[in-house]
Amino acid sequence: MTVVPQPILHPYGDGALIALFDDVISEDSYRRVRGLPEALEADPAPGQEELIPAYTSLVVVFDPAVTDYAAVEREVRIRAARAADSGNPRIRVVRIPVCYEPPYAPDLEDVARHAGLSREEVVSIHASGNYLVYMLGFTPGFPYLGGLSPRIAAPRRASPRTKVPAGAVGIADQQTGIYPLESPGGWNIIGRTPAVLFDPSRTPPALLAPGQYIRFVPISAEEFTNLAGAAEADAWRPEIVEEERL
Repeated sequence: MTVVPQPILHPYGDGALIALFDDVISEDSYRRVRGLPEALEADPAPGQEELIPAYTSLVVVFDPAVTDYAAVEREVRIRAARAADSGNPRIRVVRIPVCYEPPYAPDLEDVARHAGLSREEVVSIHASGNYLVYMLGFTPGFPYLGGLSPRIAAPRRASPRTKVPAGAVGIADQQTGIYPLESPGGWNIIGRTPAVLFDPSRTPPALLAPGQYIRFVPISAEEFTNLAGAAEADAWRPEIVEEERL
């Protein structure tokens, strides 16, 4: 039987506790980070007010007028043990279609040159595995993804663009991501998806959520045009499949 390490708990001011899972960002530590807030949302600790997850930690905010640190620590330890015993062997994967062809991939050649690979090899590597959504941020719905192969990592552009279109797929250092809205940016754009990642009129407004996985699926420019029209009319959304966790 595998023993799952429990988080280290410390006071975090007068009305909060921080649970530290690891000092290295990894899928294993992140799964444990995600499991604890899920357990605390289902069965809150007395006085619990807010949960703030990060890559390798969780802050539990509580009302010191209702409870105290010792009581919250005890309850968090109980929930952490439950979360460690209930790991789900299956994952949800959102299949994100991406066109890696011109004019949607203005920096693909630069990334390939930096990696010493062909454009086709970069695309093959980028679309070869699942990426964990660690969190959303930067702009509404922007996914911070883990799992980029170091073979295609590339530094940010020396000159950021003033406008990067919604759906642009980029690489910056050891990360890959998708711009959900038109915005300035310095990531290397290697493709674009027709999927709508953020729409405030939807519930929830963001297509992706922390804890999900995504897989990039190469498509042609013609397929991009067809899917973009369907997405704009809300007649198409990316497929979500369940897979065994590796």
